[in-house]
Amino acid sequence: MSTPRLERVKLGRTGLEVSRLALGGLFVSSYGAAFEVASAAVRRAAELGINYVDTAPMYGNSEQVLGRILPNVPQPLIVSTKLGARPQPFDAKDRAGLHASFRESLRLLGRERIEILMIHEPDRPRQFSWWDDFDAAIGPVMEVIAELKDEGLVGHVGLGGTTAYEMARLLRTGKFDVVLTAFNYSLLWQEALHEVLPAAREHGVGVVVGSPLQQGALAKRWEDEIASGAPWLSKPRREQFRALYRLLDEIDVPLPELGLRFALSNADVHTVLSGVRSAGEVEQNVLAASKGPLPADLLERIREIAAMVPFRPHDEPFALPFGRAYAGSPAAGPI
Repeated sequence: MSTPRLERVKLGRTGLEVSRLALGGLFVSSYGAAFEVASAAVRRAAELGINYVDTAPMYGNSEQVLGRILPNVPQPLIVSTKLGARPQPFDAKDRAGLHASFRESLRLLGRERIEILMIHEPDRPRQFSWWDDFDAAIGPVMEVIAELKDEGLVGHVGLGGTTAYEMARLLRTGKFDVVLTAFNYSLLWQEALHEVLPAAREHGVGVVVGSPLQQGALAKRWEDEIASGAPWLSKPRREQFRALYRLLDEIDVPLPELGLRFALSNADVHTVLSGVRSAGEVEQNVLAASKGPLPADLLERIREIAAMVPFRPHDEPFALPFGRAYAGSPAAGPI
């Protein structure tokens, strides 16, 4: 059976048409896959209708790898990247540094224009130096982006972060066209429902969901670690995973498909990033997405399971380190 092509929707007020499934650039790098494998994955994604790729300077050498791949992809792709983390030591109020970082992104990606430029993690306390006035989204970064837009080098401005409530405050300024909300809208983590998604809807902001499978925590069943390992996992979260696994035993839907289709079932979500490592994974994800929204009764079961842990425990790592070493505190663990 051939793999179906994806439908496209308008990305909020941007007017851009994006595929419901997109590519996350973290895994399109030497960190995630060998170049030949990554190249085949991107080409196959474009063939199947995926037309949006997200990357960032802090995603390993993702920008550089994509810059080598994109000239060999005949289909037009929308590429988003971010400001942040470069050059080191990073100063969020260094206008010259922000300009230099953007020019380096253009060079590495081989692009003359970036359609969506996001501010990376403007919501975390260590990054509050982005802003002179947080609630008005005033700071040098906005001045730099305005200059880049005036030059025709940037199409739309976005936010990419993980703290749902701080992100919502920024969205309510009305100054942003797109939001990439990560680690807070998935089968078990749904904080984005409270403020990010409503704020985006109110202001016509395009919504990109990142980490729908929580960087692997929802990509497979971790039975042994749920039963007797994972010291960083709280008891309520452990019971929640068990409830999810019991649901999986009742339904004929693989866990990764369930996670992708859950995120895509929300009409406020325009596209969902998938971190694929091969062309085969691209095909599996596109096939899953093409099956459409989950049935209402199944969505209600998922809602009940999510309500078991309605808010993230304060000491829980953002990326649960199933199957790999953990350094200790959330700040020190893998993110």
